[in-house]
Amino acid sequence: MKAISMMKWAMVAVGASVFALSGAQAEEEKKAGIDVRNYPGNTPRTEKDEALKLKGNWRTGQKYYTAYCEACHLPSGAGNRDGSIPQLAGQHRTVLIKQLADIRSGVRYNPTMYPFARKLPSAQAVADVAAYVGTLCFPLDSGKYEGADAARQLVEGKQLYDNKCAKCHQANGAGNKDALYPVLAGQHNKYLLRQMTEVRDGKRVDVPVEMFEAIKSYDDAQLVAVAAYQASLKTPGLLMCRTPTDKARM
Repeated sequence: MKAISMMKWAMVAVGASVFALSGAQAEEEKKAGIDVRNYPGNTPRTEKDEALKLKGNWRTGQKYYTAYCEACHLPSGAGNRDGSIPQLAGQHRTVLIKQLADIRSGVRYNPTMYPFARKLPSAQAVADVAAYVGTLCFPLDSGKYEGADAARQLVEGKQLYDNKCAKCHQANGAGNKDALYPVLAGQHNKYLLRQMTEVRDGKRVDVPVEMFEAIKSYDDAQLVAVAAYQASLKTPGLLMCRTPTDKARM
């Protein structure tokens, strides 16, 4: 317990240092079109809890998605196989809400996405976008590990994943919508690798301390193997796209 408590204080300190960098990063943010006077954060940190309680309207969410999300994440929600843009389709509604709210409030530092996320007018709009993404079919051609040593990476990655990741994200990579643990199965390999590396190195502090504890001892080669295995997992059937009938009932 003492070790976990000390780690929580360490994560808080890292988070504070990230926000303190805003002045040094002002020029970079200005180039990205961000009004640095309002970043990080233009919404209260309570927005996540509010949005999670709301029923999203997918029809309204479609309008917001088309206006602010589609250009990067694509109409399909597939993102980019090279991992530069994550796949949204198939992700838990609760996780989508958390990530949008965290970016809007500054809990998650993401200067690329922030200018678009901040345009959503309310917590209801956040819930609406998440509801719409929930109607998208899960793409089947996500980015996989393509090295010549893929077979070995998958074997090693499974061992590491089962040891440290499966407890929260489940053996099949389906995550946990109630605990806000994201779906990993079917996500782009290089995106998964980048996010784990940033968490391990303290560059992302919007995750539970348990995740940091789980991967802090993994070196770069081990994270490559874990990401390769995660990206190879088959999408659980319950996360596949809505049928037209299901969509009409929403």
